[in-house]
Amino acid sequence: MLDRQYRKLFAAGIINGIGDRFCQIALLALIYRLTSSGFSVGIMLGLRVIPFLVLSPAAGVLITRISRRTLMMTTDLFRGLVALGFLSAHSPEDIWIIYGVSTLLACGEAVYAPARKSSIPLLVRPSELLKVNSLEQVMSGLVLVVGAAAGGIISALFGPQAAFILNAASFFAAGLIVRNIAFPPVMKEKINREDSCVKPHKSPSLLDHPNRSRSRMLDCIRASVPLQVVVAFELLVPMLNGIDNVLISVYAVQEFRLGDAGIGLFYAALGAGLVASYAIGRLFSRSLLKGGLVCLLLEGILLMGLSGIYHVWAAVAIYFLISLAGGVGAICLDTLLMQETPLYLQGPLLGMLTAWSQGIIGLSMFGAGVAIEMMEPRMLGLGGGAGFVVISIVISMYYARTRSRKAAGV
Repeated sequence: MLDRQYRKLFAAGIINGIGDRFCQIALLALIYRLTSSGFSVGIMLGLRVIPFLVLSPAAGVLITRISRRTLMMTTDLFRGLVALGFLSAHSPEDIWIIYGVSTLLACGEAVYAPARKSSIPLLVRPSELLKVNSLEQVMSGLVLVVGAAAGGIISALFGPQAAFILNAASFFAAGLIVRNIAFPPVMKEKINREDSCVKPHKSPSLLDHPNRSRSRMLDCIRASVPLQVVVAFELLVPMLNGIDNVLISVYAVQEFRLGDAGIGLFYAALGAGLVASYAIGRLFSRSLLKGGLVCLLLEGILLMGLSGIYHVWAAVAIYFLISLAGGVGAICLDTLLMQETPLYLQGPLLGMLTAWSQGIIGLSMFGAGVAIEMMEPRMLGLGGGAGFVVISIVISMYYARTRSRKAAGV
């Protein structure tokens, strides 16, 4: 039985995520209706990247100074109030409202995401981390399937304003749930675990200067080869994730002629794959690093195969398997990061990784948008899949070489 406090965090994440999906679907429909421009959507997505670059590292520092409960409650209240601003957009002249509100919501998410993720090791026993990270993928899958489907139906039946109101209500409801979570103080947690890179007699103060905290974080990464692999993954893989995000719509509309229904079908397959990863991810408890790298390799091979698929249901099956592999890989690597990083450093490290990954994905999406104008979508997909394969091989070689050098005492 999982800790009651984590169950509250999980429930808040479900409510929060589904409400956010309501908003995203309704927002895309509203922008197209007001502007009939895909470029406007691109601007909105681009603006959402900026807060992650600026605020996520700052959020990592805030986590060491402000209680996670306070931080998440505040951002939920802030986002709930801000989300109501979409109700003021009625004409093309109001597009600036959409840009501004969307950017402010991203500011809240940039702070909330690392605070929530770094809360998990505080609320569950170390032996349950793998199970909990598997449940996190289930949550992402349910949000993707239920939120996108229900958001589209609500927006179609009652208009986008109804979805915006529900989104605001979901933030308020999630904030109330978080308010009742009892977080243990980080200073009372044992940081001299076997996998910790901090020696027991050097228990750090959470009020250390940011530069000292950053130095300790770098020392921790240097001391742990598995942690270096996770960081490399977070730096390299997002360079290709933007291609996937762009191509899923292009494949559905242009290659398979399915229109918006095809986009929903493919996203549903992705959500189902994340849910299914719960059962598979727990099988890698003794080989987290190998599991993450094998799943990355498999994901690349499947993406390459997808570029040559011309039957709709075969493509749906491939998307399911891609998401399954990606979900299992995320379970393995997230658990590895939590095991290898001391509790007091998890906030700053997750904040930094969130900023890097979101910023790189934003650039990747922009690059994919440019590339799609100059080459065939299927060729771009083939190249993206090959990139995943190359990254998995390079990281595996680095890990094997570094481990052998450490074993030899070099």
